[in-house]
Amino acid sequence: MNENYYWTEENDGVVTVGLTDDGRNELGNITFVSLPKVGDSLKKTDTLMNVEADKAVSDIASPVEGTVIEINEDALSDPSVLNNSDKASSWVARIEK
Repeated sequence: MNENYYWTEENDGVVTVGLTDDGRNELGNITFVSLPKVGDSLKKTDTLMNVEADKAVSDIASPVEGTVIEINEDALSDPSVLNNSDKASSWVARIEK
């Protein structure tokens, strides 16, 4: 997936990652998501999440290298939260660099 399809916000060495409107449009309605586990170490090319959606099934690479310190638990039980543009509810993971 193109790097324009996710957003990142860094605060004190912790990067929050989510899908942009372009990313959501490319995928379509998200119906399933698999996220990393807290404590997982990711390299920049490692898979951050697997997504099943109307238009595609995709592995989305991590945009940063570091350790996963938090995941959006709401997205695991209700993947549709990733379909909206509200960053407060549609983020995917927080990664400490």
